[in-house]
Amino acid sequence: MTAKVTLSFTDETIEEARRFAKREGLSLSAWMDQAAREKALREVFTAHAAAVGRAGLDLESAALADAREVGMVDDLFLGGPPRAAQG
Repeated sequence: MTAKVTLSFTDETIEEARRFAKREGLSLSAWMDQAAREKALREVFTAHAAAVGRAGLDLESAALADAREVGMVDDLFLGGPPRAAQG
């Protein structure tokens, strides 16, 4: 479903949007719809990342620790030399 709305943009914004839409083979409306959707998703992602940070969760460190542990188990069972921990 689509809704028609009236929006105002600067001349520069419209000119750039038309150029990008043309380059991607999209109508101006389709390009603006996609751009707005991408911006909304970035806002949601940024809010989620901030909430994870406020909760004190260090997911990157946990993932690196998991990777190191997997490497040690692989080495133990597959008989390779211990790999240097990355990170």
